[in-house]
Amino acid sequence: MLKKQRWACLLLGFTAFMLLGFTAGMIEPKKWLISESSNLCVNGNTNVNKFSCEIPACDRTDTLNMTRNKSSKEITLSGNISLSIQSFDCHNAIMTRDLRTTLKEKQYPRLRILFLSLSNFPELTEKPQLITGLVNIEMVGITKRFEVNYQVSIDDQKVVHLLGTRDINFSDFDLTPPRKLGGLIKTNNKLSVIFHLKIKELN
Repeated sequence: MLKKQRWACLLLGFTAFMLLGFTAGMIEPKKWLISESSNLCVNGNTNVNKFSCEIPACDRTDTLNMTRNKSSKEITLSGNISLSIQSFDCHNAIMTRDLRTTLKEKQYPRLRILFLSLSNFPELTEKPQLITGLVNIEMVGITKRFEVNYQVSIDDQKVVHLLGTRDINFSDFDLTPPRKLGGLIKTNNKLSVIFHLKIKELN
C-alpha cells in the first residue's frame, strides 16, 4: 500500500513539474486587433498587358493571437481576414467582372487568409524587418498552405504594418485563367498576391 502511495506521489510530482516547466517556457500570448483598413492586391499579366485588382478594405475584422515558447523563435498565430470577392476592383469593368466570375463569386463569395505562424517575433521599429510566415488561403472551396514573405514595421500611432507577398497560380485552386476574344487574350497562370495588415495591440 505504501509503495502505491509513493508511486502516486511521484507521478503527481512529475506531472506538476512538467506542467510548471511548460508554462514557464511560454511567453504570455499577445492579442492584436486587425483594422478594417487592411487590404489585399492581386497583380497579374495577360499576353498583351498587366493588370492590378484590389480589395481596398476588410468588411469583417478579427483579432490576431500570437504565442511563443522561450526555447523557440517561431511564433504561433491564430486569426484570419475574410474578404468579399465582390469587393475586387480591377479598375476596368470587364476585367473586374471576369475575375469575379473566375473566382466563382456566387458560389464562393469570400476569400479567407488564415494566419498560422511567423518565423520569429519582429523588432517593431519604423524600419521594415524581413521575416517569413505560414498562412492558409481558402478560395473557391479549396484550402492551400503557403509560405509568405513579410515586411514588418510600426508607425507613430503604434499601428503595426504587416506587408505580406506571395506568388500563387490559378491552377493551385483548380481554376482556369480568364480568356477573351476567342482565346486571343490570355491571362497568365501566375498571380502576385500582396496583403497589407494593419494591427494594434490589445493587451
